[in-house]
Amino acid sequence: MNKQLEIAIVILNWNGRSLLEQFIPNVLKYSENATVYVADNASDDDSVEYLRQNYPEVGIVMNKENGGFAKGYNDALKHINADVYCLLNSDVEVTKNWLTPIRSFFENDKKIAIAQPKILDFKNKSMLEYAGAAGGFLDMFGYPFCRGRVFQTLEMDQGQYNDIKDIFWATGACMFIRKHVFDSLKGFDEDYFAHQEEIDLCWRANNLGYKTIYIGTSSVYHVGGATLNNMNPKKTFLNFRNSLYSLTKNLPLKKVIPLVLIRLVLDGVAAMRFLFQFKFQHLFAIFKAHLSYYWNLRKMSKKRQQLDEYKKYYVCTSIVWSYFVRKRKHYSSLVKD
Repeated sequence: MNKQLEIAIVILNWNGRSLLEQFIPNVLKYSENATVYVADNASDDDSVEYLRQNYPEVGIVMNKENGGFAKGYNDALKHINADVYCLLNSDVEVTKNWLTPIRSFFENDKKIAIAQPKILDFKNKSMLEYAGAAGGFLDMFGYPFCRGRVFQTLEMDQGQYNDIKDIFWATGACMFIRKHVFDSLKGFDEDYFAHQEEIDLCWRANNLGYKTIYIGTSSVYHVGGATLNNMNPKKTFLNFRNSLYSLTKNLPLKKVIPLVLIRLVLDGVAAMRFLFQFKFQHLFAIFKAHLSYYWNLRKMSKKRQQLDEYKKYYVCTSIVWSYFVRKRKHYSSLVKD
């Protein structure tokens, strides 16, 4: 008789008592045969004490500092043993039987290394949600988008993504990853701090031949923006800079140089758009993102994987051109499956 797959659900927390109060009960109720942990990023509220008093069955890992998403998980997962980790945001509502199809795929297909369920909007449950939707992809210039979400355009969930599909990246809002894969990749890159570190992780996994899939027969609801709103200038800074980091780390040098030069122009166009919208903080965030990237270029270059062959990473040429010029705002009009 085969041993049942061990799943550890790990929720990263920083001063999030209200979110834990709201969402932990459902996680415990609907996560049969899985162990639930909260990794606390040196909170100074009473969230840890709240858990100890009300949910003693939840394992608690105490991180020494708030190192953001990347370091927070890297530090915590060293203390947790399981076959598969589920990295779950603290603002996610899970659903009945959400683990069943995911467990089945991991047990029956050893090639699957990373997976995500369908991510729906907690505030409007008929809509797909920004951070992951129905699985992530990249265009040629490293801009991320999802089935069901391109830039700020979200699709209504009408069952069009109730499928199983190979994807390029899985969202950090609810990511399943085999422990041995996470360990072999040495976890997240802590220089990202937060945002797009999951894309880099999946890209590195892809370069090594690992498989990432979307499992649309499982779904969760994500609040989104509970820690950093989509239109927060800090998020703009991190997204633009970290996207450039990923290009530099995961492609051969001969491809990186022309792509970064093109990105300099495209990101400049994005900055001008913010200027005309009078969003000056976002404009300066893009400027600071490029300065930070160039300052750390040598460091990122040293992290490039030494591979004989790099796999194709993109499914379309430019979502910027398609979205803003050709007015193609849905996945189905960008990519022909």
